[in-house]
Amino acid sequence: MALTVLLVAVHVLHFWAGSSAVTTVFVQTGSDLRLDVQEHVVLTQHDEFKWTFNDLNINVGRLEYNDTNPIIAPTYKGRADVSPQNHSLLLKNVQQSDSGDYVADISGENEQRVAEYKVIIQDPVSPVEVTVKSVSNSTESCNLTVSCTTQDSHIDSTLRCDNQSCKQEGGERSETTTSGSSLRIYLLNDSIICNHSNQVSWITDVRKIRPLCSMETGCHSKVCNMKMKNICFPLFFCTCFGLCIKCKTHTHTHTHTHTHTHTHTHKIILINNVFL
Repeated sequence: MALTVLLVAVHVLHFWAGSSAVTTVFVQTGSDLRLDVQEHVVLTQHDEFKWTFNDLNINVGRLEYNDTNPIIAPTYKGRADVSPQNHSLLLKNVQQSDSGDYVADISGENEQRVAEYKVIIQDPVSPVEVTVKSVSNSTESCNLTVSCTTQDSHIDSTLRCDNQSCKQEGGERSETTTSGSSLRIYLLNDSIICNHSNQVSWITDVRKIRPLCSMETGCHSKVCNMKMKNICFPLFFCTCFGLCIKCKTHTHTHTHTHTHTHTHTHKIILINNVFL
């Protein structure tokens, strides 16, 4: 009995001696995936090469010595293939149910593991949008609160701008969503950028900051308009009033001069009549 246990242990150690490290692969739903062997495969007369899924429980496909036609398991017919030339496994139109562990083994006289993969199938990330929650303007600065929103998550950030530049309070912000994707919001060249991504896809939304801030050099535009009204209307009124006074004075002077001249002339005539 002890000898049997020892022989089994030696067999297991020999089997795993040729195994390679597990490689994690992320694939987008609906894509085709090819898994290559990580070591050179040479089959002898009594050897068999096979790909299996999830702890050897499900056979995907296999090849025997000098066999050019791979044997594909019924559940993988039409959506999997094993190459006789390089022994790679091709999975077509992968779905979430295809996530799991895939291993490639040589069994027979020389047992060896020549590939091991952990496959993770992911859906594309949902759209993302930058939304402005509040804007506060003054003559010297502009404060904004913005939100980076996806289908199942959101993250907020506050920005402060002056006439020269904008700064993001606390710097770049990020978090992991409930679906396992990454959500980031950060400032770049006076633009707020929101990025939603996972290992197979990403979507970005960008919003310019300056158009959101009506801050102008010297004063806020509404304040400036009010000041202009307060200055222009009195100035216009004073100008018009001054012109009216000037016109009235000019008319009075002209009439007085004309009357004085006429009277003086009349006196001369009388004198002349007397002398005549």
